[in-house]
Order: sequence, then C-alpha cells, then structure tokens
Amino acid sequence: MAPKNKGKGQAKDDSGSKSEAGGGKGKLKPATSINVRHILCEKHSKKEEALEKLRNGAKFDEVAREMSEDKARQGGSLGWKVRGSLMQDFEKVAYELEPSTTASPKIGEVKTSEGYHIVMVEGRK
Repeated sequence: MAPKNKGKGQAKDDSGSKSEAGGGKGKLKPATSINVRHILCEKHSKKEEALEKLRNGAKFDEVAREMSEDKARQGGSLGWKVRGSLMQDFEKVAYELEPSTTASPKIGEVKTSEGYHIVMVEGRK
C-alpha cells in the first residue's frame, strides 16, 4: 500500500522540451553535431502507420528499412550531421531530441517539403 509511486510513473516530464526555444538549463548540452536517423513518408497516413509500428515495439531501423521512402535505406541513418547541414525545421526537431537506441527510440516528428519525417538521434557531440 504505497500511495506515492516513486520511480514508475513519476519520471521527469519531458512534454515541454520541444517547445522551449533555448531552454537555458535543460538536460541536453548544446551539440555541434548529431548522429541522426529518420523515416520519411510522403503521406501522413503512412507516417501514422510507421508510428504505430514503433509504438508497438518495432525497432526504428527495421521500420525505416520497411517504410521509409528516402534513398538511404540503411535503417534510416543519415550519419553524423553538423548544425546547419539539415533542413531548418528538421534540424530544430532533431537537435532537441535526447539520444536513444533503435530498440527504444525517443522520436520527434516534422513535416518538410520532402514529406513527413519521424526522427531519432543516436548520439550528440
């Protein structure tokens, strides 16, 4: 009978991290480059289908190989990208993501002129 559930369910709330412009004292240190993956879908419905697979436990790289419509079919890997080398909207979302693994990705979403992107970051430096 523990009314306060310490640990489970009381993790720090990350919901505001995407909307904070500078953040100041956020968890993430400023990075000059990121190791980024994405899933690119032309249609919103296909992006939603890919998101559903991720929510159901599929690995990011496997969903990318199966569903991404970009030319780089290496599990969606774009490799290390320096700040300023990506489309502005894509880069803004990507640089705000915490690093995660393809098995348990922390994802962001963005729409660009290329289509709908599901983004994850594997590393920052």
